[in-house]
Amino acid sequence: MPVPVILDCDPGHDDAFNILLAAAHPAIELLAITTVAGNQTLEKTTLNARRVCSVAGIRGVPIAAGRDRPLHAPPRIAENIHGDSGLDGPGFGEGEPEVPQDPRDALTLIRDTLLAHPAPVTLVPTGPLTNIAVFLLAHPELAARVERIVLMGGSTERGNTTPAAEFNILCDPEAADIVFRSGLPVTMFGLNATHQVRATAEVVARIAALGTPLSGLCVDLLTYFASRYREVYGFDAPPLHDPLTVAHLIDPSLVSLVRAAVTVELNGTHTRGATVVDLHGVTGRPADTEVGVEVDTDAFWNLIVEAVRVLGRPS
Repeated sequence: MPVPVILDCDPGHDDAFNILLAAAHPAIELLAITTVAGNQTLEKTTLNARRVCSVAGIRGVPIAAGRDRPLHAPPRIAENIHGDSGLDGPGFGEGEPEVPQDPRDALTLIRDTLLAHPAPVTLVPTGPLTNIAVFLLAHPELAARVERIVLMGGSTERGNTTPAAEFNILCDPEAADIVFRSGLPVTMFGLNATHQVRATAEVVARIAALGTPLSGLCVDLLTYFASRYREVYGFDAPPLHDPLTVAHLIDPSLVSLVRAAVTVELNGTHTRGATVVDLHGVTGRPADTEVGVEVDTDAFWNLIVEAVRVLGRPS
C-alpha cells in the first residue's frame, strides 16, 4: 500500500523536487501540501508550491498556507540561496498558477486530512517546524492519527547558517524542540546525509536529456541553485536536501539509519538551533530518533530523474 503523506514545505528549490517525487511515485499517496515561511516569505512559498504543481500537472492535492513566522524568533529567509522569488532560475510566466490555494489554513487542512484518511498519515516537514509544532499543541487528540514524522533538518555535525545550526532548525528552534520531544516517531535527515546527494553536472545532464518542458524547468532550477551554492558555500554542486525524506519512504534501504537521542539547543550564544545528536549514548537519554547516515546516492538520483520523466510525459 502507498504511504499516505502530508508535505509541509517552504519551496525552495529542493522542496520543489520533493513535491515532484511525492506526486510521481506510486509508493506515495500525496494527500496534501502545507506551506510555511522559511526559504522565502509565506506568500512566496505558497505561490511556489502552486507553481510547481501547476507546471507538473499535479492536480487534486490541496495546498494551504500555514504560519508566516516562527513561534518566538523573528522571521528569517534564505534569499541568498533561493533568490527573491524563492524559486529563482526558471520563468514561470505571468499571472496566477492554475492550481488554486485551498481556503483552509494549514492546521485545518492537516486536521481534516488526518480525520478523513482511514490510516495514520506520515507528516513530512522540510522547512521550519512551526506548522507541525503548532498542530501538535493544538490537536494532541490527533497524535494517534500521525504514523510518524520524517523531516529534513539539523545535522550530526555542522550547520549551514551558523557554524552549529542548520537553517530549518535555526529558523524556529522552539518549534523543533516541540517536535523532537513530542513522543511521536521522528526520522531526521540532516546535512550530514543530504550533503551526500549533490546535483552534479552528470545528474543535470540526465535530467536535461529527458527533453521535456518540465525537465528544462528542473535544469533551470538546478543551474540557479548550483550558482548560489558555489558562491555562498564553495560547493562544486548543490545538495538536494529535502527529497531525501520522500526517497526514504519510497525505499527504506536507500539511507542507513541509526537511533540516537536528539536535543535542540535553545539558549547557546554560539549554538542556538543546533541539533545535539547523541550518537554514542553518552547522555543516557532514550535513543528515540532515527537519524539518516549513509545514502545510496545512485538510487536517490534514479528516483529523482524518473519522477521528472513520469511527470513530464504528455497526459
